[in-house]
Amino acid sequence: MHNRLTLILLIGLFLLSGCSFSATTLPTPTLLPPATVNFITTETPSPVPTALTGVPVIIATATPVPPGAANVCADPQVITLIDSLKKALLTADGALLGSLVSPNGMEVRWIRYGNIVTYDQGQAQFLFETTFEANWGAEPGSGQEKTGAFHDVIVPDLIKVFNQPYTLHCNEIKHGGASYDVSWPYDKDFYSIYDAGTQPNGNLDWRTWVAGIEYVNGKPFIYALMQFFWEP
Repeated sequence: MHNRLTLILLIGLFLLSGCSFSATTLPTPTLLPPATVNFITTETPSPVPTALTGVPVIIATATPVPPGAANVCADPQVITLIDSLKKALLTADGALLGSLVSPNGMEVRWIRYGNIVTYDQGQAQFLFETTFEANWGAEPGSGQEKTGAFHDVIVPDLIKVFNQPYTLHCNEIKHGGASYDVSWPYDKDFYSIYDAGTQPNGNLDWRTWVAGIEYVNGKPFIYALMQFFWEP
């Protein structure tokens, strides 16, 4: 009897032990793939600040003028060109003067009907130094030949205008009283630099220098200089 009870207890423990073992066996969990998030934007990314990139920012202050399509009367480059001409004359800066001359050369007349003297960019750099005397043509009234170096003949008369309260006129020869036809012999753009003269002299001491302006690769240069004034 005792052996029978022992056997029953052993069978019970075995069955309980088997149930406990199967209950603790769990299925292995399946890992889900990471979620993919799509970002949609319609905004244009802002530029990286200069301080972070170290790249200088160039701000356009004027629309570049393409070759052959320039409006000389509205181009601030031309005013700068004339201001540079004034500076070159007042400071006798040959290098600056040479940089203003057209690559095609610059024709200079002391008087409207005078002889044409042509300078290239290289020659213009030395016009404040050279002693070469050119024949500029006959003087009005006396008919005597006007001869002399550029810095002795042309520069003083140009400075006479720039030292007065002159005005600038695009594609118009502004002038005072004249006994002759005032006209421009070229079919290109120009600016007149006009000194109206003084009232005590009846404004007969007016003077106009005309600078012919042409563009080379989008940049304005001086291709001609020509003087007008009262002639007896």
